[in-house]
This record gives sequence, C-alpha cells and structure tokens, in this order.
Amino acid sequence: MARSNEAGGRTRSAPSRIERRRALARRMLAAARAALPADSPLELVLAEDATADRTSVVRVVVRGPDAVGRLLWPPSADTLGEAYLRGDIEIEGDIWTAIDAGRALDVRRLGRDLPRLARLGLDLRRGAGPAPILRRRARLTGRRHSKARDLAAIRFHYDVGNEFYALWLDRRLAYSCAYFETPETSLDDAQEAKLDLICRKLRLEPGMRLLDIGCGWGSLVMFAAERYGVEATGITLSAAQAEWATAEIGRRGLEGRALVAIRDYRDLDTFGAFDAVASVGMFEHVGRERLGAYFRAALAALKPNGLFLNHGIATTATGGGLRPSWLRFGDGGFVGRYVFPDGELVTVEDATGFARRSGFELIDIQRLRPHYALTLKAWVERLEASADRARELVGEEVFRTWRIYMAASRRGFEDGSLDVAQLLLARPRQDGPAQLPLRPWWNGGEHVQHGSEDRPSVGSSV
Repeated sequence: MARSNEAGGRTRSAPSRIERRRALARRMLAAARAALPADSPLELVLAEDATADRTSVVRVVVRGPDAVGRLLWPPSADTLGEAYLRGDIEIEGDIWTAIDAGRALDVRRLGRDLPRLARLGLDLRRGAGPAPILRRRARLTGRRHSKARDLAAIRFHYDVGNEFYALWLDRRLAYSCAYFETPETSLDDAQEAKLDLICRKLRLEPGMRLLDIGCGWGSLVMFAAERYGVEATGITLSAAQAEWATAEIGRRGLEGRALVAIRDYRDLDTFGAFDAVASVGMFEHVGRERLGAYFRAALAALKPNGLFLNHGIATTATGGGLRPSWLRFGDGGFVGRYVFPDGELVTVEDATGFARRSGFELIDIQRLRPHYALTLKAWVERLEASADRARELVGEEVFRTWRIYMAASRRGFEDGSLDVAQLLLARPRQDGPAQLPLRPWWNGGEHVQHGSEDRPSVGSSV
C-alpha cells in the first residue's frame, strides 16, 4: 500500500509483512547478542544479512524470522539444540567456540528482557508455519528398562550404521573413552592403550575366559584374544554391531577364540563362569533401578577371586546439578529424545555403593575425565572431516545430532560437570576376601593418583 508524503511530493510503501517480521527477528537477535559478553567472538545474524566474507571466529546464521521465533521462544538449551537439528540455524566456524558463547549468555540480562522478548516472540510465532518435524526421535514403549525396551533403546543409537561410525571412530571401532599419553597421542594409539590398560587390570593370561558386557563392535574382545591369548566372549543388543564384529572376527582368523553374540546382560547363564569380566561404556544404559541386578549379574558370571572392570560415564552431582539441562540423561531432554533414550547417569560414589552391596570388593577407582574430553575432540574433528560422506550415509539430521551432542559433551568433561571412571572390582573367594597383589600390577607397582581422593589401596578390602 502506498502513502503520500505531501512535504516532498513523494510516496513511500508501507513495510510489507515480510519486512515487519524481519525487523522483529533482528530485534530479537539483537537482544540475545546484548546478553553475551562484549568481547564474545560470536556473530548472530539472519541468513539474509549474512555476508560471504565472515570475519568473526564463529557465526550463527538463523534461517529467517520463523526460525528466530522458534529459536528464542521459549528460550532453552533444548530449543537451541532442536533448532540446530532442524536446520533453523547454521554454525559456521569452530563449534566449541559457539557452545562456549552460548554458555556465557547472561541469563539475568536476558531475564530482564523477557517480557519484551515474549512479546516479540509471540508476534513472530503468529502466522509462522509449523516447525519442521524432526524425523529421528526416540519413541519407546513398554516398561522402562525392560528387556524389550532396552533392546529398542540400544538399537536406536547403535544401529545408525556401521559405516557411519567407522568414519570417525578409531580403526578398532572402540566407542568409549580412550587413554591418552599426551594430548597429541593419536586416537588409534590412545584407544589401544585403553584396551591394554583394561587387560592389564584384569590380569589376563593365555587360556583365561573373558566376558565383555556391552562389547560394541568387539574391540576389546578381539584385542584380548590377539594380544593376551584369552578366549573372549562379547555380548551386545545391537544387530549391526554383532554382524560387523562377527565378520571382523572371521577376517582376523579369531574363530574359536573370540565370539560376539546378541544377548542381554540378564541372560548370561548359558555361558558358564569367566575368569574376568569387563563392561566398557555400557553402564550408562542400565538405569539406576537396575544397577543392583547389573552388578549381581556380573558377579554371578565371575569365578571366585575374579576381577570385574566397570568403565562408565558418571555425573558429578546428585541430580545433575552442574550439568547443562540438555546433557542430562534419562529425563526426556535433548539427549533422551535424540541420542541415548533411557540413558541414566549416577555418581561414582553411587556406582561403588551398588557394587559393594551386590557382593563385590572395591579394588581401585581411576577417573579418566580429561581423557574423555580429548576423545570427544578427536571424534568431532574426524566427523567434521568426513561431513559430506556422513551426510550421504545417515542424512543431515543424524550428522547434526552427533556433531552437537559430542561437541557439547566435550565441554561437559572439561568443566567437570561430567565424569568417567574405571572401577576395578573383585569377587571374593569362597572362604574369604579376594587375594591379589599388594600394589597396582597394571602400572609397574607404582601407585599413581588419577584425580580421585577416595581411591582405595590395592589388595585391601574396602
């Protein structure tokens, strides 16, 4: 519609609906930018305002007024994560800088602007089309942590595709925290060092029987069979993992010495007793209510005086007090919906309590928190380096899910809001406590502290 400007004899057009919505979107982005520190390296712009020659360290490009309305109202970390998955925002540049900038947001400043943001956000939401539906979201049914539901939860995460995981994991496809000598250690070397550390802690020798609960693609099973001469059995609920591992066992000529089977940890009776048991990166899937049954199953699978190594992610505060809301497992947040459905974290102290009450002796605790930060850094860098192929294999949405989840998790381990620990446990002998060497046998006898104030003495009953 045109209006007359009598003073100048000219006419000017009233702003169109699109122009008004763009103006509202710019005001909302300006309010969000004002809540960041003045020296923040983050640039926050609408797609139509983004120039080709980006000068900032990192730029978040928002795809139009509709996307701004979805992004900033309601304001939450989950909203931001979902906006990234949908493609409402693009992160150009270093993803960790973008995450740091978001975490530096002055919530109090944003809170003072909340009434104004609410009005702007509602104005933008009116007339906006519905948000694009995210195709890959966990929708589990049945009783939580029942066998059937656990099977569905595991396959949701791990059956994405073996080739996708092979793009960014190490050559053995070890999908858990590696063990770095220095920050410059390669991922392949750090993962083999982790596998070797586990084997040393378990005191593996030729002819022994090893069980790996939640074995993934069989990295520990094959490593222990090849390097330590044991008879290794791994169990997983992922059909894709079992298929890949079985083929790799054949390729390596390990038939008869290594086996990967689809089996729940609650169904181990047919395997007989093992000299040693490991669980590496599976603990997070068990669920707090099932931890007693989990540790009792591991105890029952062990011969007396046998060792069990439990390696798992932990929370550092009961209820996840320090952890950003969208990194919380098991509460229906971002991670529960899109990454690890039904995953639950407990503290290291809670884990040791469950283990002791189940009949184990606690031999050692080793915290590996800095190592997981380095592992995630390597995974994200490798995923980004293979971004085009990853998108071909699993699509844009899955690529974005793994990229943002792993990048944010790295920061969680760096700032101490997430932890990871190896618990070395022993099944007592029939006539008394386990009998083990007096000093740590896995590091040459020297007792090395690993950031734990509550680390017990080796060989003592704690």
